[in-house]
Amino acid sequence: MYSGSSDGESHEAAARRNIPPASSMLWVRNLRRYIGSGTGLGSEASMELETKKILLDLFKQKQQKSAGKPEEGSISNRVQRLAKYRFLKKQSDILLNADDLDTMWVCLRENCVIDDSTGAEKMNYEDFCQIASICTEQIGAKCRHFFSPSNFMKFEKDESGRIAILPFYLYVMRTVSLTQARIDMSEIDEDSDGFLQPHEMEAYIRGLIPNLAQLQDMPGAFVQMYCRIAAHKFFFFCDPQRRGKACIKKVLLSNCLQELMELHQESEEEVTDNEHAENWFSLTCAQRVCDVFLALDKDMNGTLSKQELKEYADGTLTEIFIERVCGATHLVNKYSWEKKWGSVVDAEALGLFAHLIRTGVYVFLFDEHVRRGKTGAGNNREMDFESFLDFVLALENKDTPEGLTYLFRCLDLNGRGFLTTADIHSLFRDVHHKWIEGGNYELCIEDVRDEIWDMVRPVDPLRITLADLLTCKQGGTVASMLIDVRGFWAHDNRENLLQEEEPELEAE
Repeated sequence: MYSGSSDGESHEAAARRNIPPASSMLWVRNLRRYIGSGTGLGSEASMELETKKILLDLFKQKQQKSAGKPEEGSISNRVQRLAKYRFLKKQSDILLNADDLDTMWVCLRENCVIDDSTGAEKMNYEDFCQIASICTEQIGAKCRHFFSPSNFMKFEKDESGRIAILPFYLYVMRTVSLTQARIDMSEIDEDSDGFLQPHEMEAYIRGLIPNLAQLQDMPGAFVQMYCRIAAHKFFFFCDPQRRGKACIKKVLLSNCLQELMELHQESEEEVTDNEHAENWFSLTCAQRVCDVFLALDKDMNGTLSKQELKEYADGTLTEIFIERVCGATHLVNKYSWEKKWGSVVDAEALGLFAHLIRTGVYVFLFDEHVRRGKTGAGNNREMDFESFLDFVLALENKDTPEGLTYLFRCLDLNGRGFLTTADIHSLFRDVHHKWIEGGNYELCIEDVRDEIWDMVRPVDPLRITLADLLTCKQGGTVASMLIDVRGFWAHDNRENLLQEEEPELEAE
């Protein structure tokens, strides 16, 4: 009953009759179209092609948007420029100038009261309103908005409800300064997109140089290099995604602009030599960075090899860190990503970028960030001046999120986004070697590793992430301990160094 083969054949024949051919099914056709005739779904080749297609589509969309802009020299372009000029001119006209600020300061001092206990010059709300009326008569209505009730409430008041006039005046000066900077940057912003490109930022800084007291003696031949160095710090901190443009609003609120404006102070009377050296925008610091780069560039080819970079900071940086610095940044093309999208998309560059996205490797995209050496092995990469500026900024600002992010990419040996105990052991091994070479006492790497873990206290007890380093507030110290033998020495002798600083503070 169950052994006949004819029944099986009849069932199979019936199945063939009921099931339509695969080629007639819509989902089969769509799947075949998606897979194509290549190596199959999920293959490396198909992923490469699909990613390139997505990037090319994005590039075409950007080209279409660019095509919608008025041509240079056209009537539409001229009208836009004229409208922008008139708007900025109007904003500049209603801004307080230096004479107006001097007049306001005189009004404040002549109509305030002296605090008997502190000697500070203060005003209550009635004085505030009276001064507002006097300033309006002498300066005009453009100062009226500074004397609003909400502005009065922003400042700390004493028991009698009075505020000090100096903080209020400094607030007015800072508001005027930032507004003027916003107007100046908008004038330089060629495409009016609210972002500054490197050459635009350099032009803004070049325009400031005659008004900055500490830069007035700058040699004319050094101006271009100075602007390049100064602009780079803005992009290091205000362009973390390395898009090649910095948001004007972010620039205005950054500490970089405040540091640059400190150069208004008279150098001979108000600024010490230490402050000169610490301010990145000072002429002394800019010349120092150039001198260091030229001293390291032994073959004078304009780039630094790994061997040359090892001499930085008297050779105290570890070899594994130098290797990571030179290897963690990759050359995508001769041009930066922004310039590339503005011209021609190169298939090889897109393929490399697609591979980096897929594998989760994050890289910097700069103009010739790290290029291959002219001689030697094909994998030999050299650091150009732009990359060197990033390198120096990261080492000198290890406690900032931007500096620590740069260093963490170098510390993350396997590109996994976290450090394990094995990574810490590998990183500190070079520090330990230099430590012993310097004639210091023997130490246990495992003890240092455990100390780092106690300092960071990561959320996951088995791994340290960048977020953990930022949260613990000691990320810069940890990074120094792992990349620089002097950094570890400073941590190991922190108590002695603190005791040495205390007498100096008392003497001052």
